[in-house]
Amino acid sequence: MPPTNTASSGQQPGKSGRKKGRKARLIALVLVLAVIGGLAYGAYWSISTVRASFPQTEGSITLEGLSGPVDVKRDDYGIPQIYASSEEDLFMAQGYVQAQDRFYEMDVRRHMTSGRLSEMFGKSQVDNDEFLRTLGWDRVAKEEYDKKLSASTKKYLQAYAKGVNAYLEGKDGADISLEYAALGFTNDYKPQAWTPVDSVAWLKAMAWDLRGNMQDEVDRALMTSRLGPKQIADLYPAYPYSRNGAIVQDGQYDELTQTFDGSGASGTGEDSGTGTGTGTGTGTGTGTGLGTGAGTGTGTGTGAGLQSQLSALQNVLDDLPTAVGVNGNGIGSNSWVVSGEHTITGKPLLANDPHLSPSLPSVWYQMGLHCRTVSAKCQYDVSGYTFAGMPGVVIGHNQDIAWGLTNSGVDVTDLYLEKITGDGYQYDGKVVPFKTREETIKVAGGAPKKIVVRETNNGPLLSDRDDELVKVGRKATVDTAAPDRGDGYGVALRWTALEAGTTMDAVFAMDRAKNWEDFREAAALFDVPSQNLVYADTDDHIGYTLPGKIPVRAEKHDGSVPAPGWDPDYRWTGEYIDQDELPYEYDPDRGYIVTANQAVIDGEKYPYTLTTDWGYGTRSQRITSLIEQKIKDGGKISTDDMRQMQLDNSSEIAKLLVPQLLKIDVEDKDVRQAQKLLEGWDYTQDADSAAAAYFNAVWRNILKLAFGNKLPKELRVEGQCLWVDPVNTTGPADETNKVRECGQRDADQAQPDGGDRWFEVVRNLMDDPDSDWWTTPKSGTRKGADNRDDLFKRAMVDARWELTAKLGKDIDTWNWGRLHRLFLNNQTLGTEGPGFLKYALNRGPWKLSGGEAAVNATGWNAAGGYEVVWVPSMRMVVNLGDLDKSRWINLSGASGHAYSAHYTDQTDKWAEGELLPWSFSKKAVDDGTTDTLVLKP
Repeated sequence: MPPTNTASSGQQPGKSGRKKGRKARLIALVLVLAVIGGLAYGAYWSISTVRASFPQTEGSITLEGLSGPVDVKRDDYGIPQIYASSEEDLFMAQGYVQAQDRFYEMDVRRHMTSGRLSEMFGKSQVDNDEFLRTLGWDRVAKEEYDKKLSASTKKYLQAYAKGVNAYLEGKDGADISLEYAALGFTNDYKPQAWTPVDSVAWLKAMAWDLRGNMQDEVDRALMTSRLGPKQIADLYPAYPYSRNGAIVQDGQYDELTQTFDGSGASGTGEDSGTGTGTGTGTGTGTGTGLGTGAGTGTGTGTGAGLQSQLSALQNVLDDLPTAVGVNGNGIGSNSWVVSGEHTITGKPLLANDPHLSPSLPSVWYQMGLHCRTVSAKCQYDVSGYTFAGMPGVVIGHNQDIAWGLTNSGVDVTDLYLEKITGDGYQYDGKVVPFKTREETIKVAGGAPKKIVVRETNNGPLLSDRDDELVKVGRKATVDTAAPDRGDGYGVALRWTALEAGTTMDAVFAMDRAKNWEDFREAAALFDVPSQNLVYADTDDHIGYTLPGKIPVRAEKHDGSVPAPGWDPDYRWTGEYIDQDELPYEYDPDRGYIVTANQAVIDGEKYPYTLTTDWGYGTRSQRITSLIEQKIKDGGKISTDDMRQMQLDNSSEIAKLLVPQLLKIDVEDKDVRQAQKLLEGWDYTQDADSAAAAYFNAVWRNILKLAFGNKLPKELRVEGQCLWVDPVNTTGPADETNKVRECGQRDADQAQPDGGDRWFEVVRNLMDDPDSDWWTTPKSGTRKGADNRDDLFKRAMVDARWELTAKLGKDIDTWNWGRLHRLFLNNQTLGTEGPGFLKYALNRGPWKLSGGEAAVNATGWNAAGGYEVVWVPSMRMVVNLGDLDKSRWINLSGASGHAYSAHYTDQTDKWAEGELLPWSFSKKAVDDGTTDTLVLKP
């Protein structure tokens, strides 16, 4: 039966629907939708229609299936804390409440993970669906649910789905979200019931986003068409272990660096083998780095709105992370923990801020899940960050422990070149038939499309779906013993996440862990994605562990480039590194642990190859320095000190380059004026800093000049423009001479992304001022560069005129925030389509401090400009001495409803670096409660 209201009064949306100043925007939205609707159907919308989808947050609702009453307490920001007497009731209520706030987001995600976006958005999404059906996330999720997950996890997933469906019952699309109403003008799509597999499949999307070095494999393969081995090595330098320390430093080498013969590896199956560890890794590279950008895509009709979130591997590989609302190539995270020895409270402090693509609503949903009495029958008292659509808490703390996550970057994906022969592929001298399946893609407003998915013994054939991988198959370097290339090899993907696992079990096990031993046991279940897990507890212990299903590769293969699929010597052995042999630390003598996507462990001492593509440790070393500065001579760290560290804007590359830039003799007075901004600059990238604006423009132009015209065209970004003077080589004496160069000139040049790998590339080249990388050809009347300082001078000139065009000739008006802006776009209908609809759904801009590879990692892509393309998606500091004094913030807000007061009510504070109180105890929650909803059986 549908939910029924039983309260005697107050049956209206809770306080989230009553804040001042929203009425005018609601009226504007109604007018916009009325115009759109009038064009299509002559429909007219009232304000009450828009308000109808807002959640009820006060009074009571009867839900069939509950065994007892559940209290949902919300604070001023609409963040819910749920109290129940049984685990099933707790997770059923979680499903109901998340659906109240975020069901449209949940629905889009599940259609993406199952390759069914065309059912919602029409033919514009068929290509994406084809690619996602080829990966088969939903098939693997179903196998996990049927065969791998524990009975208790299945019970929780079923309860969660029951709660979501209780919310959906009796509602049509307009009752759920205004986006459904907008879709209704062109599409008769109706939301369907939620299933447990829908929740599990979301973990596959998260794993895809954090999959490791797959794009680096593609980039290196494409580079071979234009660059030699030495040049490629220059662009992927060795990890600087002596300067930027690995995560695991103290005490564990005795256990982890013994002589191994492969006996510690685990795993069986048809791929089982007797392979050994692959020796030492070199620790090279990070991120995509090469002109991938953050494009918005194209398309028509309603489905076009998905193109920046769900674009067509350079396109699919790069844009699908944005689609799932999480990460993106080259993006990282910070997490660190300090023991009570160095804190004011005498108990640990733990900080975490994952760096993800900005999305609206934020990928994270804050909430607390509390059993009224914690016992063997009801084990949960946990609070933190969840994913809408998935039960449990992913990052946060319970009454005993806290934990945070950063991406490890461990390589769990490999691309294989496949020689296709007829209806099969070559392997070990024979032709093996493809394993095939037929998929039917339903298309809203159009005929269904059938596709055939082909799989090799190395995984699905992705080159059937992606143009970039077709290029890889045509251009990747192979040895002389390879079979004839013909029209090009196919490209298949081997990935641990395409095997059924137990990560969903791990989420619940972490939520109820009471100590380090429990936490390590939980981490052992965390198959994919491989993450850096930091830990702290109320007994003053800290720790780190690397979980994950990490393959043992055959001796010939290190995973850095696509491998020959026809050669058995390059296959995975079928074994995985045993959990006890994966790096970890517990209570290190130094009293803190920092993870920021740097190397996990020294590859020269560890017997297995974890990856050849670590982050380079720019952020981790800065965080380490800040901690050490604070604790020098016995200083103590507070919760606010941890917050301030999260906001550190220092530019490490500026510290290296600015002294050299100041030595360059600049003749042009306007360029000299800009150069003088760098004199005395403290390298801090505050939003109001003119020096930060100019330096980052110089850095961008250095990358363009040094590397842009030397990289293959496949690694380009099209459509970018620069303001230059076609006559003068030092910039326009008369601004009327200035023209806008774009189009073909930029399309012919690749551009690096400006990330932490490029810091290391440039650092290594600084001592070779005559390197060929510093040379540029003459362009029209513009002089070329013959050495490093020539190129730096030209970059300074170009940066001056670029900023003149963007910010004006008067440098007194320049500041970093005017260039470095964040726009939050509603993740589907707000990205393309009618301008009025985008206005209704989107928010921004915000002028931000921080920058690329800063601790405050408001990242930008040198290939695409200065606007913010990844962010600290949330920030938290957990105080294990008093959990009620912990602090947190989200990028947007609790609600996915565009005109809810909680749509972006945290963003201003997030942009200013503030944190909100994070209540945990029953008393603290009650003191902060503004709305209480009772869910009754």
